[in-house]
Amino acid sequence: MTSPKELKKHLRKEALGRRDALDAFWRVEAALEMAETARDHLAVEPGQIVSGFWPMRSEVDVRPLMFALREQGARLCLPAILDKTTIVFRELVRGAPMVEMGFGTVGPHEEAEVLDPAVMLVPLAAFDARGHRLGYGAGHYDRAIARLHAMGRQPRLIGIAFDCQEVARVPDEPHDVVIPEILTESGLRRFDIA
Repeated sequence: MTSPKELKKHLRKEALGRRDALDAFWRVEAALEMAETARDHLAVEPGQIVSGFWPMRSEVDVRPLMFALREQGARLCLPAILDKTTIVFRELVRGAPMVEMGFGTVGPHEEAEVLDPAVMLVPLAAFDARGHRLGYGAGHYDRAIARLHAMGRQPRLIGIAFDCQEVARVPDEPHDVVIPEILTESGLRRFDIA
């Protein structure tokens, strides 16, 4: 019998292999299409805090999407890795210094203000039709979301992926966070997670 951890590792590897195989130019077009979808379907209030992420490897480049949300008045932030288990979200300000965060990504310098996002654009390796997310295995986002929940905050969670990252079923584990919305190149999908 395969353990949930082993099955997740296998599903992650397969989904990321499919994502890596996507044409780089097509990925750019898909990211721009997703930004247009966000402009039409992800209304944010002026000043609302939205966390994005700096793309690594073959991830969806959410920078056009973040720009579209900034145009609606969003205040943007990016994850900053503090140690092996903790991320916080630092404000992304035009012209402010960016630093290496590890994992091939960058984020705002430690002098940037730490913010608690009301909307989170969540990276993922794979997802299923129930809104179950498979991350990269470190649990950074699960813990960050749990920390916000413990503070009484309920951020709107929107997974960001390509359609090819969908799998039949992500194994359920008690610590996993279910994502009620996933944005792909096909549009914004909402899941009933009640």
